[in-house]
Amino acid sequence: MRVKSFLVQNSVLCVLGGGMYYCIELLYRGHSHWSMFLLGGICFGWVDLICEKFTRLRNLWQKMAVSALGITFLEWFTGCIVNLWLKWNVWDYSALPLQIMGQVSLLFSLFWFLLSYPAIRLCESIRILLFANCSEPSKLD
Repeated sequence: MRVKSFLVQNSVLCVLGGGMYYCIELLYRGHSHWSMFLLGGICFGWVDLICEKFTRLRNLWQKMAVSALGITFLEWFTGCIVNLWLKWNVWDYSALPLQIMGQVSLLFSLFWFLLSYPAIRLCESIRILLFANCSEPSKLD
């Protein structure tokens, strides 16, 4: 039963996260790619993991920072696969300042930091409303 619950919860979170990430891409760039749906689901799963398992991170800003670092890494890793290895050319940040291999930019890391706030709150709300198993909400200290 526990495994089934784990799979259902994470599937719901991944679909929601993937949909949100895909929509952000559509709003920002006017188009997206199916790989961004997968990346978004994984990123939202990362945010949920921070909410539930990183209990030593008591402050919301710490969770936001770890969230942004993780999302930046996941974006870089995905970019290395889909853009550099598979040559799908889904995105290219090489023209932006403070970028790494054209796959991530400090500008977008700051964007992920800001977006982590609503993502963390949404993860907490989803766990309370749908799954009734959320740890104590993050504090703004």
